[in-house]
Amino acid sequence: MSDNMADNQYIYAVARIRTMELSLLDKSFLDQLLASKSYKDCLRLLTDKGWGDSGDETAEQLLVSERDKIWDTVLELVGDTKVFDTFLYGNDFHNLKAAIKQAYVNQEVPGIYMNRGTVEPQQIIKAVKEHDFSLLPEFMRESADEAYEVQFHTGDSQLCDIIIDKAALEAIYGQGKASGNDLLSDYAELKVAASDINIAIRGHKTGKRREFLERAVADCKSLDSKKLIEAALEGEEAIYSYLENTVYADAVQAIKESPSAFERWCDNLIITHIRPQKYNSFTLSPIAAYVLARENEIKSVRILLSGKRNNLPEESIRERLREMYV
Repeated sequence: MSDNMADNQYIYAVARIRTMELSLLDKSFLDQLLASKSYKDCLRLLTDKGWGDSGDETAEQLLVSERDKIWDTVLELVGDTKVFDTFLYGNDFHNLKAAIKQAYVNQEVPGIYMNRGTVEPQQIIKAVKEHDFSLLPEFMRESADEAYEVQFHTGDSQLCDIIIDKAALEAIYGQGKASGNDLLSDYAELKVAASDINIAIRGHKTGKRREFLERAVADCKSLDSKKLIEAALEGEEAIYSYLENTVYADAVQAIKESPSAFERWCDNLIITHIRPQKYNSFTLSPIAAYVLARENEIKSVRILLSGKRNNLPEESIRERLREMYV
């Protein structure tokens, strides 16, 4: 495809995205959901807003339908979701983890696989069952083999998870940086940095040793992994001191507040970073920004519905909600 044709393709796609942005959830609609008397009232409001498909009876079905709509839209607009592999690799590695655990316990576990990865879940299940990782794409093979051996020979599920989680971060980072797109590159940078900070904090709190941290922390440009690991081994204050000299200084307050506050801070940081990209009409950035905005929306609705189902106070739910894109 020539540059000119690519530009024209994105101009049309971005014009469609502009229209679709009008139906994104805003803060006032979330406030309306929060003010609902019950979980069922929330579901009714979402259905009236066009969320879900006919036949969806549970919140989970409704949210899965919404995620499917995102990728159906992308497929329709761009013709191929491959340009967004940076966003989809996480699902592949989640499914690899699930397949190894399922094979290890030797029983079917319903509902553990995610659709919309770059590899069909059945292909991953087959590779694990047959212990033949040549059936997987190259970016998954090494970690699949290593994690499988660890799980089956030592039963160490945590180490199995670490191997796969780090491989996922490295794949996301490599793909994002190689994409040639600023938004995908920024997303990959922020995703890996946020995960690394989380690993350092949790690693310190659970008394993890250097070897664990080195196996878990992935490299990225905006953090010095060696310094972060040293800080985690030293203590919480050392982590804060290190972060205060990086672009993630604002994270410190959120970390001190609670794990969920830090998770919210990470998601909000990504949304803040992608907002300016919506005006980049000649690239796929506005489409990528729309995908992230929708994923962010789904996450907020999931948090809200879970809070309503568990009868949590409104304020408690509100402080966990993400910043909206619109």
